[in-house]
Amino acid sequence: MTVALSWSVVLTLIVASDAALSTEQVPLLMWHGMGDSCCNPLSMGSMEALVKKYVPGIYINSVRVGDNTIQDVENSYFMNVNSQIEYVCQLVKNDSKLAGGYHAMGFSQGGLFMRGLAQRCPDPPIRNLISIGGPQQGVFGLPHCPGANYTICEFIAKMLNIGAYNTYVQDHLVQAEYWHDPLNEHEYKHKSVFLADINNEQGKVSNYNENMAQLENMVLVMFNQDTMVIPKQSEWFGFFTEGQSTDITYLRNSTLYTQDRIGLKELDTTGRLHLLATDGDHLQIDETWFAQNIILPYVLTNTTAAL
Repeated sequence: MTVALSWSVVLTLIVASDAALSTEQVPLLMWHGMGDSCCNPLSMGSMEALVKKYVPGIYINSVRVGDNTIQDVENSYFMNVNSQIEYVCQLVKNDSKLAGGYHAMGFSQGGLFMRGLAQRCPDPPIRNLISIGGPQQGVFGLPHCPGANYTICEFIAKMLNIGAYNTYVQDHLVQAEYWHDPLNEHEYKHKSVFLADINNEQGKVSNYNENMAQLENMVLVMFNQDTMVIPKQSEWFGFFTEGQSTDITYLRNSTLYTQDRIGLKELDTTGRLHLLATDGDHLQIDETWFAQNIILPYVLTNTTAAL
């Protein structure tokens, strides 16, 4: 976020801002990633300020899971993801400013959790769902951990080594709940308490397709040099081909897509699924790119007048 905006982008944003100010702007829900909090001025606080820079007057609810920021950080490691989504669903329902619908933007694992929110909590509706580096097909590797708490990171690594699909680990370690082992797909599908469910891989009856169909757009951002999400193609619903951990099966060749388990094929064929790539490592976001490719088309130009 250090490159100055080109004049063409600035002028476009000014025109769009003037139009947006004539109606009520759709609010925005933001969800942070692992080891972060709602209100860290160097991360989520900075992103909130960036959005407000180009969308004056927008209401933003930055998700805090817990009673304070310390709990918010801890819960990003240790609170069952299913419980987190239930918590945020109630948070959304209790926020009168979101009652008419809202845009949702998640960063890293927050992007995956936002997708779970869209599938399980359709009222009030999400308009545009934006995943910034979200591991939508999970991860198979934990190369490093964000933040300064290396003790927690070492604990997570030990727990995953004990067994990511151990019942206790699944219930108490967030990162295990989207651990996706391509060498043991059977165990993943039967023992994953979160990812396998929201991917509709456990044979349960769900309304995930119907709820996803409510979205106006689903935007998936992949970082070309990502060293955090393994494989990085998970950010576009790609993943290691079953039985090995080298080759990638891309979204449109996956059973998740061909069987349309959660509505991705419908979103794609109706022009509502957008796969965007940007240079940089995990969550290294250039301001110009972000303004032109995310804020302008998916945050700024959609107002409640269209509801």
